[in-house]
Amino acid sequence: MLIAGLGGMIGTWLRYLVGRATAAMFVGSTWPWGTFVVNVVGSFVIGVLFGLVERGGVISPRMNLLLITGLCGGFTTFSSLSHDMLSLLDGRHFWSFGAYAVGSFALGLACVWLGRWIVRTA
Repeated sequence: MLIAGLGGMIGTWLRYLVGRATAAMFVGSTWPWGTFVVNVVGSFVIGVLFGLVERGGVISPRMNLLLITGLCGGFTTFSSLSHDMLSLLDGRHFWSFGAYAVGSFALGLACVWLGRWIVRTA
């Protein structure tokens, strides 16, 4: 539990920093860029990590707890994604809502696949 908690704490810090940096780059945008970037990057990272787990012997059970359960769990933000989507709907930003939902899920899935593929073929 402590190992997963440490990873979660680091992931949460990274999520905060990426969110702040992204918000600073897109001031005034109604698109929730911070959550979007975090979820896409987190999907790629978890894909790479799961690819390493599948390879066997590369990531120990403790590193799995630290990096996948903790770090990626603290970094990615599905609850924030859901809130952002509802906010876009409430604001009647229907095009942004659709693009954000499809983009987040499609890019997230593609990034998990890409991360695993990179590890498998390396």
